[in-house]
Amino acid sequence: MLAMLRTADLQSPAIPLLRAMWRGVRGRCPNCGQGALFYRYLKVSPTCPHCGHDLDQYPSDDGPAYFTILLVGHVVILPLLLFNFIWKAPAAVVVPVVLIPLAVLTLLALPRVKGAVIGVLYTLRVKRQDAALHTTDRLE
Repeated sequence: MLAMLRTADLQSPAIPLLRAMWRGVRGRCPNCGQGALFYRYLKVSPTCPHCGHDLDQYPSDDGPAYFTILLVGHVVILPLLLFNFIWKAPAAVVVPVVLIPLAVLTLLALPRVKGAVIGVLYTLRVKRQDAALHTTDRLE
């Protein structure tokens, strides 16, 4: 039965990568694009309320945090390195002017990046139950 399900899963037509990522960025189910992907800020819905697709099977773990740090770090920190006049301002001005946008952009980007990562995992068919296939722990 499990082999039959896996074969049927591999034969189902795949959603293109960019479309699945865009659906995730919008916070929608990567399968149908209609149902909500999250039921709280970063909590993935167990199933899509629209199509019933199992959304909890995609292991998005730490990837979205790393990509968010990379993205926001370039947007906020790069100007600090490029514009020398910023470092001549008093620290009492620079610290809040840097930390507030850094925090706001991080909080805004994190759910969108997590949705995009789930869209990529959906397209590549990477599931939590396949974790043993993607690790070297079994070699020990």
